[in-house]
Order: sequence, then C-alpha cells, then structure tokens
Amino acid sequence: MTSSGQPRTQWLGRWGFMLAATGSAVGLGNIWKFPYITGEFGGGAFVLVYLACIFAVGVPVMMAEIAFGRRGRGSPVDAIRRVVNESGRSSAWSLIGWMAMLCGFMVLSFYVVVAGWSFAYLWKMLTGGLAASSVDEMAAVFGANNANPLNLGFWSTFVTLITMLIVGKGVQRGIEKSVSWMMPGLVIMLVVLIGFGMFSGGFGAAVSFLFSFNAGSLSSEGMLAALGHAFFTLSLASGAILTYGSYLPKDASIGRTTVSVAVADTVVALMAGLAIFPVIFANGMNPGEGPGLIFMSLPLAFQAMPLGTLFGILFFLMLSMAALTSAISMVEATVSWLCDNKGLSRPAAAWLTGIVLWLISTLAMLSFNLGADWTLAGKTFFDWLDYLTSRWMMPLGGLGIVVLAGYVLKSETFRDELGLAPLPYALWLTMVRYVSPLGIVVTFIDALGVYQVSFAAHWPWLLALLVAMAMLGEILSPRLRHALKSV
Repeated sequence: MTSSGQPRTQWLGRWGFMLAATGSAVGLGNIWKFPYITGEFGGGAFVLVYLACIFAVGVPVMMAEIAFGRRGRGSPVDAIRRVVNESGRSSAWSLIGWMAMLCGFMVLSFYVVVAGWSFAYLWKMLTGGLAASSVDEMAAVFGANNANPLNLGFWSTFVTLITMLIVGKGVQRGIEKSVSWMMPGLVIMLVVLIGFGMFSGGFGAAVSFLFSFNAGSLSSEGMLAALGHAFFTLSLASGAILTYGSYLPKDASIGRTTVSVAVADTVVALMAGLAIFPVIFANGMNPGEGPGLIFMSLPLAFQAMPLGTLFGILFFLMLSMAALTSAISMVEATVSWLCDNKGLSRPAAAWLTGIVLWLISTLAMLSFNLGADWTLAGKTFFDWLDYLTSRWMMPLGGLGIVVLAGYVLKSETFRDELGLAPLPYALWLTMVRYVSPLGIVVTFIDALGVYQVSFAAHWPWLLALLVAMAMLGEILSPRLRHALKSV
C-alpha cells in the first residue's frame, strides 16, 4: 500500500524485475571498466575473486535492499520507515532512505551528461561526424563535443527527456515495457558485435586478455578493484534497487532473483569485453584507456575495418541503451516518493523531477566548457557530484543498510521476507552482519584514497583474519543459534 492507501503497482512478474535491475546495473562504467580491470588484474583469477566479492558483499546487500523495498512497499524513505517502525525502532533510521534517494538523484544529475556522449556519438557515427586519422584527432573530436555547451546540453537534455517520458508512463507501461525490449536488444547487439570481433583478427588476444588464469597479476590492488566493483556495479545504496524491490510480487524469490541479476550483470560485462577488445587488439591499440577507449580508440578502430561504420553504429546504439536503462532506475526513487507522499500523478511527478534534474545537470554539463573554471577545492560541479556520491554517500548508505538489516531490526522481519530455509538464512545473516560491512568499509577507505602502501600490501590477510574472527563470533551468538535450531 502507498501512503495514500492505494495498492502499490507491481511488476507483471519476476522477469520484469530481473530485466529492470540488470539494466540498472549494466551501465556505461560496466561496459568499459569491468572488462579492462579483469584483463589487467589476472583474467580468470580476477573473475573468481570478483565473483567471491559479489556473493560476499554485493548479493547480501542487494537482498537486504530488495527485502526493505518489498516489505515496506514504498520509496526508500517510506519503505525503511515502515520496516523500522514494524520492529519498534526509531523513524530516524529513514534518514538512510533520504540519503539513498538523494544519492541516486545526484548521480543521475551528472550521469545524463555522460549518457549524452553515447547518444552524441551514435549520431556522429550515423552522419559521418567521426572521421579522423589518429587517436589525437579523435581526442580533438571528443574535446570539441564537450567544449560546445549547446551541443553537450542538447544531448544531456535529450537523455533527460527520454528518461522522464519512460518513467512517466509508470512501472508496467513505462519501465517494464521498455526494458523488456531494451535489455534483450542489448544482449543481441553484443552477440552480433562478438561475432564481428571473431573475424577481426584480435579475438584470440581478447580471450587471452580476459580469461587467462594469471594469479601472479592478481595483486592487492586487483583485489581492491574486485571488491569495489562488486559493490558499485549493482546500483546499491542509490535508491534504485530498493525502489524496484518495492514493486516485486510477494511470491518471487528474493534470493534467486538477486543471484540471477548478479550473474547476468557479470555475463553482460564479460560479453562487452569480448565485443570491444578484439577490435582494439586487431588495431594494435591500448586496452587500458578507460572512457577514452570508448570515445576515442574504438571509433577510430571501427573506421579502419570492413563494415566498421555499421558495427560502430550498432555499438553506440547498444551503449546508449545501457546508459538509458541505468538512468531510468536512478530517478525512480524520487518519482515514487513524489507520487506516494505529494499526491502527484505519475506524469506530473516525472516531469517535475525532470525539470529539477535538467537544471542541476546543466550546471554539471557546464563543467566541461563555460564553467570549467568554476571550482571549489580544485573540483568542478561535475567532480563534486561524482566525489560526494561515489566516495561518501554510496558506501555510507550501503553500510547503513547492512547495520539496519543485521543489527537493528528484529530477526523475524527479514527471515519472513526473504523466505529462506534456516541454513541459507543463517549464512545471509552472517554475511550481512560481518562480511559485507567489512567489505564496504574497505571499499570506503580505498575510495577515499587513504590506504598506505604497506597496509595495501597486506590488507587481504588482515581482512581474512577479521572475517574469520567475525564468523566465529557469529557462530557463538544466540541470534544465529536460534536461526539454526530448525536445521
């Protein structure tokens, strides 16, 4: 039920939630960053560590967020308030929901600018505007794209308009209907691009880069990268997953659904690597250029290959869809809150949010041109949005969620909502009380850049010791013993 007493809209089925949540997780960063750090830090060895981090940190936190959403049937603010009140705890804990909702909105405020790059490059690829003979010339094209406030502003506005148009149509007719074709379409395009890569001449090198099991390359830095990506990739602590969870039908399994989303997100990221890196290696380019790989090296590589323009169009269409599915998820928490608490219709809430978003994102967009010199402590407005959300709000929000789920709420609240058997529930409880918080704290410290070199070299052993101690303490705790009684 919503705050107005109306039944809350639900996904038509578990599949709708899976597509929407996977679309939220598969964003621009996942397309270029995960494949690169996989190859850089040991290939198959890194994937194994990453999967361990996903199941130790990402999955338990995501299950908690979905459980909060479905139990509370509301926006992050309303859902958390209802669940903590059910356990007889203070409504002040709903501040975590406020932070999550604000975080998602702030992320979207600069994300629409970055997403605008994808649509701009799709248009350039369609119209022949990416003609260049070197990476430097392609860098100049990228710089000119950002230096023009009218051009950059047009594309970020375009992303905002499409996002609000979809969200304004509602959960079923808007979000679920759009992701039901965008996500399968994205996967089909990736498959076609992988097929193209197999005949590019660089496919073998790409497979070796991504999947060769090189444990020697898996440094402590690589483990930190795996841990950090495992937390940030699933759109946690931004209000998106919690709000999507509030639409999940009661009979859907939270555990199976969460694992499916985590696996799908990883598979799509690896597929992106198999689509991108064959083209890069076939042209003798450096795979470690980050966003420059997508907007500078790759367009140049497509240009030099047979049918390159056609597959370049397909690639940027795929990238634009990935950007759009993420943008949709990040604004949903705010729109949901306005509908539930201010009595606004769905379209009115979406367009009101869109107007405010457009104003703030315009300031972020100007950081690349007219406002490049408007800095505070050396950071532009765009930089501050990124810094506050990724370095502070998301880690602290994730930590707040696991503290609430693991320590504050009554045990039966989540046992009932998750619907797990005693042993899986006890395992989840152990993870969410000890392992996930430790992982988030390590991610938080690393994101702030305050690790000392000597500590960074030995942190995995320290973390393993802390985890072992925590698990021993949990085994001895009455709460876990109670969970295990009926095993």
